[in-house]
Amino acid sequence: MVAPAQHALREDLLQTKATSIADVHSIGESAARCLLLELETWPKPGLVSHVDTGSHDDMDADTFRASAKAIEPFLGALADAGARGYGMSRLRIIGLEAEAAMLDATAGINTHRGAIFGMGLLCAAAGARANGIMDPTLSLGLIVSRLWGESILDGPVLLHSHGSGARRRFGAEGARMEAARGFPSVYEVGLPALRSAARKTPDDAEAQRIEACFALIAALEDTNLLHRGGLSGLQFARRTAQQFLDEGGVGGSRWRERARSVHEAFVARRLSPGGSADLLAMSLFVAAYDGVER
Repeated sequence: MVAPAQHALREDLLQTKATSIADVHSIGESAARCLLLELETWPKPGLVSHVDTGSHDDMDADTFRASAKAIEPFLGALADAGARGYGMSRLRIIGLEAEAAMLDATAGINTHRGAIFGMGLLCAAAGARANGIMDPTLSLGLIVSRLWGESILDGPVLLHSHGSGARRRFGAEGARMEAARGFPSVYEVGLPALRSAARKTPDDAEAQRIEACFALIAALEDTNLLHRGGLSGLQFARRTAQQFLDEGGVGGSRWRERARSVHEAFVARRLSPGGSADLLAMSLFVAAYDGVER
């Protein structure tokens, strides 16, 4: 049973849940809505939102909205593929089609490549569970790990992506290992932060998303931060986010002012924790499908 302090969080999230468990295509709509909820969150350190463009000069909120709309059908197709029991090779094909649609909608700007990968796998897991292929008591993350974990690690590597470059240079694990392990950052960081913030600010869903974003930045070895700021940039980002949390997070005094100050510090250093943004959206999706109490 959900505690009263969590009603605002669940009310927002449950709007993302599929209207019919048999209609796996509505899973894609839910996932796209979570991407938009992430966008409609401010301040998020260095990230694009409905308020400003953060540390980015080449994209804004409209770019992200166009991207989310373009990839929504493919997120539904990934859910359908999961429901049909397809393997990773088919999921990769759909993911590449989604990426092409994203780039076409954004004039070549990479807005959601990481989300297509991570959120796409969660959509496929939701489809598999909805169609009875997997035990309905299993979390989406565990389903991803069991069905496709080995294939994720054995799959092709994008040699020229920012994430792969950061992994080679700094030895970071990156999104592939996160997915293969069942998204521990979602279950061990994102969801607990959403729960904690719901107790602090039961009537402010945006504040709950902000708290989860800061918690993910503080915990994650974000390859986007490594690419933009190197090891010192990552360390600054994690330390600053953790300090915000240690001072009470969204339950502390003048928290919006403090969060905005962190955001401005990230922008001044051109830091953008894109991996944390993806995991925030994924945490919202998992909270709706797995329940915030799991």
